[in-house]
Amino acid sequence: MFTTGKIIFAICFIIAFITLMVFSYKKDTSRHKIHYKNAAKKVALYGLLVIIIFVLIRYVTSN
Repeated sequence: MFTTGKIIFAICFIIAFITLMVFSYKKDTSRHKIHYKNAAKKVALYGLLVIIIFVLIRYVTSN
């Protein structure tokens, strides 16, 4: 099972991981604005395309 040492290590690891992720994201914010313009629109478009293809395939194969 989980010993006290493992639980303390897990808590410290989670705190350190989240802290480093936030720091890294804030550091790269300016680059994100340059390199990932309209990324959300592209992801939404591709997701919609996949859903439409899935629905069409299900419709065609059900008949």
